[in-house]
Formats: sequence, C-alpha cells, structure tokens
Amino acid sequence: MLIIGSHVGYKKDTFLVGSVEEALSYGANTFMFYTGAPQNTIRSKIDLDNVKAAYKLMEDNGIDKNNVIVHAPYIINLANGDENKFNFSCNFLSEELKRVDTFGFKYLVLHPGSHVGCGVDVGISNIIKALNLVLDKDNSNVMILLETMAGKGSEIGKCFEEIKSIIDGVSKKDRIGVCIDTCHLNDAGYDLNNFNGVLESFDKIIGIENIKCIHINDSKNKIDSHKDRHENIGKGTIGLDTLMKIIDCDKLKDVPKILETPYIEGISPYKEEISLIRSLSKQ
Repeated sequence: MLIIGSHVGYKKDTFLVGSVEEALSYGANTFMFYTGAPQNTIRSKIDLDNVKAAYKLMEDNGIDKNNVIVHAPYIINLANGDENKFNFSCNFLSEELKRVDTFGFKYLVLHPGSHVGCGVDVGISNIIKALNLVLDKDNSNVMILLETMAGKGSEIGKCFEEIKSIIDGVSKKDRIGVCIDTCHLNDAGYDLNNFNGVLESFDKIIGIENIKCIHINDSKNKIDSHKDRHENIGKGTIGLDTLMKIIDCDKLKDVPKILETPYIEGISPYKEEISLIRSLSKQ
C-alpha cells in the first residue's frame, strides 16, 4: 500500500485534530507537521483530549500513527559551536523530543545543521556531541531522522558519507535514522535518473534499513546546484517519471512519503498531487 501524505498545519485552535482533517482533505494516509512555528520557540500546551480525538479520527480513516512524521524547527543548529547557540539547540531539541513523545509519534526529522564557518569536521563533531548529550538524558523511543541536505551554504549532510560520520559517532544508534529528500539529493549532486544506483550507494554507506521517511519534491534547479528550491511534482528538473520510480521503489514501499512542494498562488497543491501520484502508482 502506498503511504503518501504532505506537510500540514498545526494550529492553536484545532491542534492535532485540525492536522488530521487537513491530511484527510488531501486524500492522504499519512502527514508531517511542526509542533509549533519552525522559526521560533513558541509552543502551546498539548491538549491530550484533542490528541485522543485525533487518534480516533486517524483510526477511522486508515492513518497509522507509526507513519506520522514530526519535523524539528529550523532554528535548531547542532553544528554551531558557539556555546550559547549550541546549548540553546540542545535544550530545544530535548523539548521537541518530549513533545513528540507526548503526541505518541515515533519520528522527528532534523536538519543536521550548518557549521557556519568552523568547517565540516568540527561541525560534525558538534552534531555528534549534541546528539549524545540530548539522547543520553531522553527516555523516549522517538527516533531522530537526519535529513539529507542540498549543501546550501555551510549545510552538513550533503552527502551520505557526512550522514554516516554522524551516525557512527552517536552512542544510541537505535535512536537515529535518515530522511532522504529528493530535491536535496538532486541539488547535492545525486543523479536520481539512476535512483537504483543512488540507493545502492546509500545501502553500502549507511544501510537502506535506516531510511524511515522520504520527502518527495521536484526541484527548480539543475543537479549539483546546492540551492534547495522545491518545485511541484512533475514541474521541475527531476521530473514526474523519475519521482514515480522513487515512490514505487519496492525496497522503500513501507516508508512514508511526504510532499513539501510549494503552494501555487497561495493554494495548497497536495490534493491534486496526491491524486496524480495515486493514479500513476503501481502500489
């Protein structure tokens, strides 16, 4: 069965129920959300009655809670060695893990971070230090999914080797997985027209079993551009045929696929894109 959904909102008036309702309006059977605005630390108290109602709505409509994805806020940067910013990021990540655990979900997608001038090796060292500090005191079963990045600016995670270096340094390896992003992979220089080859490389370096989520996005940019600009499905340089081969890859059939494509004139494209994908999918 195809597990397909998109990013949805999490609003202070409808909370998780609203997120589920939005996902269902798109014809989705999974979704991804932020527990608050990704650009700030403002977080509302989790309404457990609302969560219970959301779970009932999910159960009634075929959404498995184990396929729901939470995304960590952008302001977390574990690679930054500045003491204050490093401590802020560790503390905020700890709080986000607690929130995901309170919701009862399994996965938290995290951008590894940007080294902001200290260099890739130091940045990776900072990320490892931060993850070990955070996971050492966290008692949940939430798995952090390191997202593959486009390599914009000083981003870390632009290649499988960098992701592997982070995982190798983390003590609690059972708490770390990977989220691959098709736009990011393309912009980082991976040829998705040969996705079998890309996946084989990932398997040799990291292990395919570590892929727990896939962000399905077309790209506005040519391969190896390192720009990270998402495009709507079939409208970019990756193309519909290649994206469908990734979506229908048998080795990844049980992995949730999440759309993060841009709104079109302020209107969500997800209902139409999910319908298109379903009509073409072999699953």
